[in-house]
Amino acid sequence: EQLDQVHESNEIPDVYIVERLFSSSLVVVVSHAKPQQMNVYHFKKGTEICNYSYSSNILSIRLNRQRLIVCLEESIYIHNIKDMKLLKTILDTPPNTTGLCALSINHANSYLAYPGSATSGEIVLYDGNTLKTACTIPAHDGPLAALTFNSTGSKLASASEKGTVIRVFSIPGGQKLYEFRRGMKRYVNISSLVFSMDSQFLCASSNTETVHIFKLEHLTDSRPEEPPTWSGYMGKMFQAATNYLPAQVSGMMNQDRAFATVRLNISGQRNICALSTIQKLPRLLVTTSDGHLYIYNLDPQDGGECVLIKKHSLLGSGKTEENKENDLQPPLPQSYAATVARQSTVPSTSTMPGYSEDGGALRGEVIPEHEFATGPVCLDDENEFPPIILCRGGQPGKAKRS
Repeated sequence: EQLDQVHESNEIPDVYIVERLFSSSLVVVVSHAKPQQMNVYHFKKGTEICNYSYSSNILSIRLNRQRLIVCLEESIYIHNIKDMKLLKTILDTPPNTTGLCALSINHANSYLAYPGSATSGEIVLYDGNTLKTACTIPAHDGPLAALTFNSTGSKLASASEKGTVIRVFSIPGGQKLYEFRRGMKRYVNISSLVFSMDSQFLCASSNTETVHIFKLEHLTDSRPEEPPTWSGYMGKMFQAATNYLPAQVSGMMNQDRAFATVRLNISGQRNICALSTIQKLPRLLVTTSDGHLYIYNLDPQDGGECVLIKKHSLLGSGKTEENKENDLQPPLPQSYAATVARQSTVPSTSTMPGYSEDGGALRGEVIPEHEFATGPVCLDDENEFPPIILCRGGQPGKAKRS
């Protein structure tokens, strides 16, 4: 219904990177005024924890409870987030002008993915805990444009600069699990690629007005026999024909289409998407570069066109704009709300895979959601996280405490 502002600061001008460590008070900021310097802040206290300088401009930063990754155009720095010690520098990486990389939020594995080539879609999978390369994945023919892990770090999704095909791979093995076709008519720039927390859905947005949501499911061969219909007969014919067609054609016929879509009223703007559960109902959140946040309803069983529920302004007064077209429509039937609340469709929000400060992701166990939301990392007391034990200097591997 509304957005609550957590923090606002105008002390650093021209910020172009800001990353927050889950729900903690630790934020990492990079500004155009000092593009080679990373500043780590405790925003609730309004204090700087440390800062680091690098040899060239910082293009992206990723972090979880174990690692902090700094990506430059031709190198990657891996820090231990608890004391900011530099653990590893990956030098001479292929030119990565956009700073494309992904870090698993599950710090039990801390997998890092980044492009292995500037001309092809090769992915390098790196284990951020053992500091060794796990494997390389020949994901696409063309250069990579998007990478993202699911919440447990067991799946990795990727898209190339063409933006027509999205593939999902198993981690750490690198086997292809799914292949989705976003479109065929035109190439697009994928701006956002994200899994839902339960890894059931994968969302992709681009510089076009359409957002695609794919459902990760495998149809089994044990389905009941369909009644003999013309469409069913033709479907079986096409399925059989794929065995005799060229691999490129048969692969295209086997690619899954979008389960649900959103038609934005804007095109050409950069946007970021998230799949979330709000008040026990699945929602799609889209924020655009013009400063708006759109919240859409997602039907987890039937998919289809998502319905706009709320529109928030992130700039200026921050006022809420309701979907006036929705106000004229009859309310959704009660059966739908009951359907999406069922355990078989949406996992209970009372528990979800959690993280502990001692052992990382608890394999096969769950932590109450309130504990996960608050997180074991609390920066409101003097036992500050991360504890800075190094001091002086501003180069990677040496922290400067303010």
